Amino acid sequence: MWMCVAVFLLWMRSGGCTEKANTSDLIEYTAADFYEKLHSGKMMFIYFEHQVSPTISLFLVELEKSAEALQDYGVLVGKVDCNKELVHTYCTDEKVLNTAFLFSNTASICLSVRGGREFLGFDLDTVFDVNSIVSEVLFAILREEVKYVHTDADLLAMEKASRGKKDLVLGFVRSLGTQEHRSMMETAYVYGSKYQFILITGGPVLKHLGADELSHSSQVWFLHCRLHSGPRIPAVSERCPVTRMRKPLSTLSLHTFLQVMEAPLVSEVYEDPSSVQPPPFPYQQTPQLFLFAHPATEHLDRETATTLAWRLRGLALLVLVHRQNPAVKTPQEYNAAYRLPGKSSDVKYLTLHDLDEVLELFTDQEKEDEDEEGEETEGTEEEDQEEDAHFGELDDEIAASVYEKRGDLPDVDSITQLTSENFDTVVAQSGLTVALFYLKWDAVSMAFLSSFIEVAERLEDSAVQMSAVDCGEWTDLCSAQTGGSLPIPFQPITAFPTVLVLRPQEPAQHYGGMLGTEELHRFITMSSQASPTLLSTPQEVTSFLQEVPHPDLTGYKPNRVLGLFKTQTDSGVSLFTEAAKSLRGEVLTGVLTDELAEKWAAEHRVTLPAVFVFPNWRTHTRPATLSITASVEELLSHIKSALLHPLPELTVENLPSFLSLGKALLLLFVGEEEDDIGRRQNQALVEEMKGVVELGAWRMERYLACWIHLGRTPAGMSVLGSYLGSMPPLPALVLTHLPSGDEIYQFPPNTPVTAPSVLQWLQGVEDGKESPAGTLGDDSWPPAHDFYDFLKVMDMQEPDSAQQQTPADEDYVDEDEGNEEGNNAEDETMDSSSRFPTQENNANIHSEL
Repeated sequence: MWMCVAVFLLWMRSGGCTEKANTSDLIEYTAADFYEKLHSGKMMFIYFEHQVSPTISLFLVELEKSAEALQDYGVLVGKVDCNKELVHTYCTDEKVLNTAFLFSNTASICLSVRGGREFLGFDLDTVFDVNSIVSEVLFAILREEVKYVHTDADLLAMEKASRGKKDLVLGFVRSLGTQEHRSMMETAYVYGSKYQFILITGGPVLKHLGADELSHSSQVWFLHCRLHSGPRIPAVSERCPVTRMRKPLSTLSLHTFLQVMEAPLVSEVYEDPSSVQPPPFPYQQTPQLFLFAHPATEHLDRETATTLAWRLRGLALLVLVHRQNPAVKTPQEYNAAYRLPGKSSDVKYLTLHDLDEVLELFTDQEKEDEDEEGEETEGTEEEDQEEDAHFGELDDEIAASVYEKRGDLPDVDSITQLTSENFDTVVAQSGLTVALFYLKWDAVSMAFLSSFIEVAERLEDSAVQMSAVDCGEWTDLCSAQTGGSLPIPFQPITAFPTVLVLRPQEPAQHYGGMLGTEELHRFITMSSQASPTLLSTPQEVTSFLQEVPHPDLTGYKPNRVLGLFKTQTDSGVSLFTEAAKSLRGEVLTGVLTDELAEKWAAEHRVTLPAVFVFPNWRTHTRPATLSITASVEELLSHIKSALLHPLPELTVENLPSFLSLGKALLLLFVGEEEDDIGRRQNQALVEEMKGVVELGAWRMERYLACWIHLGRTPAGMSVLGSYLGSMPPLPALVLTHLPSGDEIYQFPPNTPVTAPSVLQWLQGVEDGKESPAGTLGDDSWPPAHDFYDFLKVMDMQEPDSAQQQTPADEDYVDEDEGNEEGNNAEDETMDSSSRFPTQENNANIHSEL
């Protein structure tokens, strides 16, 4: 019954009710009528007419048209002629001459109060025609139900709140008061209890959705949040899977789109496609796609169908046909079939080789239909970019970007492809080999591959050998199991992409920096420097401490560490050399011996052997002085502690290195300064935090005191909001990432941040006297998957190997095959054409950065 009412209302709004009597619905109220209706609980949209001008006359015509539309939503539309009737305030105040008013006794509508009655005023510039009147009035009625988001963080918060409860319908309209705005509001009025409607008119949200803010086309997206996880939902990120409505925004097209979103993701039949009935109402205008399932590969075929169904959501209905039924007569050479609406009910059969062909089939057909109807057609490139970016399995920006550029494979001629056969030879021929281990279907791998190739082109004339390993092909090499003459100098690769620095006869060095061109290039350039450099003259020492070691490092100030020893045979030299090797790529290291070392020791009043540390954040040249320890690990720990800023500013780039220290973060958030006063205030806060470190002395060793400037690092706003559940006033001081638990503590807001008060608060936290303000989320980012030994998987598909399955291989064999594994494995090989051998079957694969 409810659905019938919904369809009826939407049909009438589209112009279906054309035989309505041509009578005026604009009621002219007397003062008595107005007050009577005001107390009756009816909602009223009223204009108080003082004088009639050409502009007012046009408005009254549109007001009369809106009466018919708004009566279906229980809104009375009328006017009061103030020349005949006197309504207090509204007929006596000249300020309301160009204002129409919405009256209601419904407290849920957020209206102001005037004269004891709730109302909302609309300037006539905003309600100038029937579309703007209907849309603005309904927007006011539904303002508690229809949300308006400004940023992607706002949208993410709504997705999290709706997860498992409601799906979201997000509409982008060019401006309020348009036909598209009216369509959104009318649909929201009917479906508001079923879906959460969201409205945007531009801004950062469009960037997340991949839409062009400069486009004049209004659009709608359906966010699948109600069933956010499970076998039918690709759970690849914290975002809800998204489907874009491809038809122009209108009330009927939006109604049809919502109905299609309710259709089963995959239907299963046991009859030939030619016997399957065309889709019933309301899906009769939606194409059907048929895929075929075989008994031996039923599980994989169903997964493929589910993956493809998400990509075709809103474009076609997917039907899985089970071939084991004798009623299925389709020849084995075909693995797909389709039926288009409105032209012929005939089913067309074809053989497809990958999922992209299916997508092109229906997107091309969609564009043909739009041309026939005279509707605006978007270019193929723009269509693909907007379309592919919103598939559920490509819900993050990196994956979407890689998928859009899937046809533009990078030129790998500038890098050497490492294999099991040539690995030992290539590494032995070069003093420095940088190897990228990647997977072709991993989004981050492919995105980083372009940066890696760019670095290789920059280093083309250097002695560095840039190379790569396709771990999807050379699984034995990536799992460190080759049978070469030399042992593999690294552990099995478990996360992608991974960059290793390889030197002959040495263990591999892992690159742990940002996956970007500049960061990797700087790391390799630093790694190519001697570690340590033997310095024998004062000029060499000056050059080591002050000059740029390589032209590519111009503008970069590296950390420097200098070891001082009495002789080159000193026992501490070898220990310092091992530490220097571990610091390659991050720190420049040098060694001073003999008379030059003794001179330096005398000038700085230290006893040899000693280590001088020159952090890049120090503005003066006086170093931190360390003693040689008994082990390399202890010396490295002391060097890294000396390099650490006493109060570092956190950025996206350095946050991982600070988190790796394992210390609790005492983190100060400061806002962007608007003037000199703001800059001085922020500087005073930072100085006060330095005072906390100095005054706390040894007590602060368990904490890393640091700060984030939200103007230079805007991502910190999302971090702070996630810590506390909402954005607190700035500055904000929090204690988080405690080794003992996930609690987050907030220094009392509106309390001056002073060193004594912060230390007292920390003591209260340690004593259990402070209550946590939040907890860290339980989201973890482990490696996306264990290493796939595809050679073993291929062996398992051979008939003779099927019975030799090990527990680790169970994921690759249908659990329901039972004792017929051998025969079914053979069938699986024979019927492989029924599946699409693409990366999409591993749609949930992500990589750890």
